[in-house]
Amino acid sequence: MSEPKAGLPGIDRIQENFLALSERRLLNWICGRLPAWVTPDLLTYVGMVGALLILLGYVLSNLGEDWLWLAIAGYAVQWFGDSSDGSLARFRKIERPRYGYFLDHSCDGMATTMLVVGIGLSPYVTLEVALVALAGYLLLSIHAFLSVRVLGELKLSYLNAGPTELRFMLIGLTLAMLAFGDGPGWFGAVSGFDLFVGTVGAILILLFVVQTAVTSRRLASEEPALNDEWRDRR
Repeated sequence: MSEPKAGLPGIDRIQENFLALSERRLLNWICGRLPAWVTPDLLTYVGMVGALLILLGYVLSNLGEDWLWLAIAGYAVQWFGDSSDGSLARFRKIERPRYGYFLDHSCDGMATTMLVVGIGLSPYVTLEVALVALAGYLLLSIHAFLSVRVLGELKLSYLNAGPTELRFMLIGLTLAMLAFGDGPGWFGAVSGFDLFVGTVGAILILLFVVQTAVTSRRLASEEPALNDEWRDRR
């Protein structure tokens, strides 16, 4: 759940989430006040620490629900590190496009895996359901990375929602865990939390299928099959 430290040359960044403009103003304000010893790489590592806190908060919630507050704090730390690393590089004009793109997305994949697996290891959501959501995220990530190669576009949001909106949604889910607890399933053996996470995973997978079809149709129109060209010449 992040944005790259710096865009690769010739790559169009597509970010249309609801909070993009407000978040950009806030990040610029933060970057203008960070001391010189704070570097983009340091912020990337701060983001990973935040992801670790989220994982620990969810896992330790098996011992008591108050540990969920650690996960909520982890979301704040993870947002700060993950969202400001690229912003700081651009603000100071010290971008390293290939290095930043590689490191940022590698850490993003690891952080999201830690986050979702942590949810699945909590007493509120079954691991199998959480892994469906993780699969949906990874499929959309694959689509985004393929689009960089074949379209020259990096899509950072879907359905007007991006990483920050997703964090707010997961914080809301965690607050609901605190409010309702991990009692018997609301619908038999399936809890409401399972339904929520499973639905999110299904939506992500559906988005991957739809985006794959749209991109394939676009590429097919730009690169017609040879037999079509041969038929047109006759």
